[in-house]
Amino acid sequence: MLKDFKAFILRGNVVDLAVGVVIGAAFGAVITSLVTDIFTPILAIPGSTDFSDLKITAGGSDVLYGNFLNALIAFLLIAAAVFFCIVRPVNALMARRKTEPDVESTTRDCPWCLSAIPVGARACAFCTREVPPPPAPPAAAPGPSEPAPPPTP
Repeated sequence: MLKDFKAFILRGNVVDLAVGVVIGAAFGAVITSLVTDIFTPILAIPGSTDFSDLKITAGGSDVLYGNFLNALIAFLLIAAAVFFCIVRPVNALMARRKTEPDVESTTRDCPWCLSAIPVGARACAFCTREVPPPPAPPAAAPGPSEPAPPPTP
């Protein structure tokens, strides 16, 4: 039983998940600090940013919509901080590092029913109609080392 537990713990995906949770918790603390210590005081410049005192009394009970507003503003600021400080820069970095060519699609749309069919299909498997052959790829222009074909008379 201990051997099975050790094999389970040492599998790559469990260790990766544990590292992700720890890094996520630490990153959450950084983002929360960024929002509460930098962005929220900037919002306080024109007025107050503490809405916790706002409430509506209905039927003898208090509806604390101010706490909801505080949580909503904190969520929006955290989401904006993550998007602009992490997601956009990482996407830009990944786009610059992309080295593999785009993968050619192995399917095309049926012109009649718009279902995805294989590129070489002569009939649609969904609507059973014949489909025209796919357009031929454009011919490559001869390069400097390749002679141009002779003109036909």
